[in-house]
Amino acid sequence: MAFEEQPVVRVLPGALPPSDWSSAIPAVRQLLDEGLELGPGVTFLVGENGSGKSTLVEAVAGAYGLSPEGGSTQGAHTTRTSESGLGEALTLQRGIGAPRWGFFLRAETMHGWYTYSENHAAPTTPDYHAMSHGESFLEVVRTRFTSPGFYVLDEPEAALSFSSTLALVAALGEVVREGGQVLCATHSPVLAALSGARILEVGPWGLRESAWQDLELVRHWRGFLDHPDRYLRHVMVD
Repeated sequence: MAFEEQPVVRVLPGALPPSDWSSAIPAVRQLLDEGLELGPGVTFLVGENGSGKSTLVEAVAGAYGLSPEGGSTQGAHTTRTSESGLGEALTLQRGIGAPRWGFFLRAETMHGWYTYSENHAAPTTPDYHAMSHGESFLEVVRTRFTSPGFYVLDEPEAALSFSSTLALVAALGEVVREGGQVLCATHSPVLAALSGARILEVGPWGLRESAWQDLELVRHWRGFLDHPDRYLRHVMVD
């Protein structure tokens, strides 16, 4: 897929009111100052809770025309507005002739989207509520991430076991081979290990490009698996 044909080439910053809560997040400030280029394939935003990675992917999804609560560009699922105004402050530079299809898989709101899907079901719509949490996430990827488009995921590993996370890695690899572009917030070292993916580490510094093996996330998981007692003694109360 040629660079100019991908759904999103660049995230262009706009004006965000200083009163908006997200303006205090370093990664958001950097985005508003510099914008963000998105290449073809998969881009991971990796960071701790509260680092701003979910706020960023939610805003980009919203700027693309996706509901902040998840779903496709053809859906309008919404319950209670809680997101920042960042999505409205952003403009997306789209690829020439790129497809407009997209889907936002957001872990914390997918149960509500399953009900929305059920209420607007076609004969071939899967019964997501009849599946386990992890099975339903993988089924969404298999059935909705099926054509060239822009796919946003927010912490999809929340519902997945180790083996299911590996299955998601394989599924995202297939999405890219079919011409899809992916933006994913995660704190899974397994998911972030997808070959060929670009990784942006999110933290107090803002956004910085990183190799998988250099991520703080990977370093801590390696340290914990080698010597769990060194970590647990700091959190356990006698």
